[in-house]
Amino acid sequence: MIYHHNRFTFKAGATPEQREEALASLRNQGHSIDAVVRYVVGRDVGGEFEYGAVFVLEGLNGYWEYLMAPSHAHTDRIGLPLVETFVSYDTTDSDDPDIAQQTAELHARRFAGDPVLRKMVADLPSYSGSSAPEGPA
Repeated sequence: MIYHHNRFTFKAGATPEQREEALASLRNQGHSIDAVVRYVVGRDVGGEFEYGAVFVLEGLNGYWEYLMAPSHAHTDRIGLPLVETFVSYDTTDSDDPDIAQQTAELHARRFAGDPVLRKMVADLPSYSGSSAPEGPA
């Protein structure tokens, strides 16, 4: 299993309606993507972020399905422009010593196929973690 974590804080100018639309879109990912085994979207407790989301995926094929789902792309388009600080990372019970490289390759392939997304991510004030692209937008 791969647990894909997202932690983020909205920009000060994001309206309550924009925030709720972005959070609802994250929840929709959990409902609409078949590869998502379980998920949670809510307040980030005990940390420096406002909100978090965790999507549980079964293996690399499920991870790819999650990354490429239209509902995931929709969340990116409406949510990323509202985000001030973002971090993503993965936790896995896989014994495969190459799992980190393999997940990084999935993200790299996704960014290579979507220059608009790559630019949106590059324009974030703060973004780090397993899905952060390398190199210029």
